[in-house]
Amino acid sequence: IKVINVSMKSFCCCLVLLFGLGLGTMGGVVPSPDKLLAADTLGVITVPDFSQAKKAYGQWPLVQFWNDAALKPFREKLVSKVKSDLLRPLEEEFGIKWSDLEGLAQGQVTLAVTQNSWDGKSDQSPGFLFLLDAKEKSDALKSTLAEMKKKWAEAGKPSKSEKIRDVEFTTLIFSSEDLSKVLEKAFPDPNEGQESLDEPKPKKSPRKLQWLVGQSDSLLIVGNSAKDIEKLLIRQSGGAVPSLAESASFAPNYSSMFRDSLIYGWVNLKTITATLAKQLANPNEAPPNLIQGFPKSDKLLAVLGLAGLETLSFNLRDTAEGCLTHVMVSVPEPNRKGLVKLLSFEAKDANPPRFVPGDAVKFTRLRLDFQSGWATLENTLADISPQMAGAVKMMVEFAGKDKDPNFDLRKNLIGNLGDDFISYEKNPRKITLDALNSPPSLYLISSPKAEQLAAAIKAVGSVMPQPSTKLKERDFLGRKVYTMSLPPTPNPQGGKPMDQNLSYAASGGYVALSTDVAMLEEYLRSSESRGKALSESPGLTEAAQKVGGMSTGLFSFENQNETTRARFEALKKESGSLADLFNRSALKGRLGITENDQKFKDWADFSLLPPYEAVTKYFYYAVWAGSVNSEGISLKWFSPTPPQLKR
Repeated sequence: IKVINVSMKSFCCCLVLLFGLGLGTMGGVVPSPDKLLAADTLGVITVPDFSQAKKAYGQWPLVQFWNDAALKPFREKLVSKVKSDLLRPLEEEFGIKWSDLEGLAQGQVTLAVTQNSWDGKSDQSPGFLFLLDAKEKSDALKSTLAEMKKKWAEAGKPSKSEKIRDVEFTTLIFSSEDLSKVLEKAFPDPNEGQESLDEPKPKKSPRKLQWLVGQSDSLLIVGNSAKDIEKLLIRQSGGAVPSLAESASFAPNYSSMFRDSLIYGWVNLKTITATLAKQLANPNEAPPNLIQGFPKSDKLLAVLGLAGLETLSFNLRDTAEGCLTHVMVSVPEPNRKGLVKLLSFEAKDANPPRFVPGDAVKFTRLRLDFQSGWATLENTLADISPQMAGAVKMMVEFAGKDKDPNFDLRKNLIGNLGDDFISYEKNPRKITLDALNSPPSLYLISSPKAEQLAAAIKAVGSVMPQPSTKLKERDFLGRKVYTMSLPPTPNPQGGKPMDQNLSYAASGGYVALSTDVAMLEEYLRSSESRGKALSESPGLTEAAQKVGGMSTGLFSFENQNETTRARFEALKKESGSLADLFNRSALKGRLGITENDQKFKDWADFSLLPPYEAVTKYFYYAVWAGSVNSEGISLKWFSPTPPQLKR
């Protein structure tokens, strides 16, 4: 775990310092990332052709929204604060000016995590590589690196020069504390200098970091392992080091997902989980088993099914019709167990039923066999802890029998679960930040005997601790409506916690549940309703085809125009209230917020947002769907181009 923490911190440092470079530019022939990186690469995210991607993302609705003149007052204030409090201190600390790097990215921009001898047994951590192809701007890149080296020396930072396969590299040597100082200044510790009853935490010794920076032809190379860089240079010159493209776990993803993608990413989950298992097996590294009877931490990965994961890949493609993102988790069917098996849903109808109203702003339908899922959960729990599994089984067997000896929770509740879950929500009736956190929502679980399932839920509620749980029932349109009091929830405005009730009823082959009584009653009246249904929304069927249709077992919809409208108007209306929420949180000190909201508004003054109607053309709706096949789990997300922005 310690090795992973060190690696993640180094990786985050890399992202912080190089994010400006990537965004600032985001803005012989260098091989493509798959042919340039070595076969032992653990993960990669890349923009294969940044010039092409830059043209495409300039047309994305969100980018156009951000650049709209109506957003200028808000945008300029926020960007100014980021530059003055974060980027400029980084430039001064490290002698690097991000503006000097603007416009250099012409080909690929790639960030990769490498094996770097990480074996789970030694202290060796994974490495990283950052690559940027300047193509015809190679001379400009050379001048920029020379100027960077000069400024680094003028700032008093140590460095050294070395050659790797006849390519000159400068090793920038600095301390993790150097970066921490800048981040602490921008986001100060709220408890710094205050007395505490706790023992002071020992300060961690700063780590010395060494990043190698160099240029090979038109390619900027930044990394922390000379060995990884050497393999990359061999690949660049056509040498015999096996490439990522030749990896048996990467190659199938390239042909099916990565070709012609604007952005793609890939992670070798199999190698990572196997190495983590070795690390967790080390008694000096593994966390203690907190619960007696639990398997060792290294075995837990297999029990939960995580050891069966092979790869994760994603891509993003852009068309005139909209933006399509595809995520694929490779986990062959024989390897599925534990939580992974639990999430393997079936390919069944996931269309919005007729009762889902047209003014629903979010909708999700999942065709998961809940009885089979419960059995998988029990088996997984038995593998994790037989003692705990026995306790759960006993609880299920005896639940409710003190009040009704004939009550059988397994038969009446679990045995009545179906294979269909539906949820949808509407925008809140009041446009406030508090209301946005709890919009009117309805949840439905299918059942072959919905009335019995509802009665079983009532029986379970009756054995919950009193007096926090109170049960009531009433008749509504000939159906029994049950209402159960829930534990009070914290009040966002402070003071007394808020009471909350859950109401539910059986109707139409489902048990419908909601904390909003009006939503439940609307559903119970849906057979009488002649209003517009969500399924009749223009363009919905066509958009669904982009993600595989609505019969793959998982489908979701969001009316982003309406959800964004609500958030936009609430933020604009309650900018001071949002600052007040931060004032009562640990983020207060980190964002430099004092007892008034002025410091918050220095960062994000939402009162400067324009009327929503000025930017509504940038928002439309989005759909996503999932499917499961013999190779793994696939998720696709599609956002159609808003009608007013059609190219």
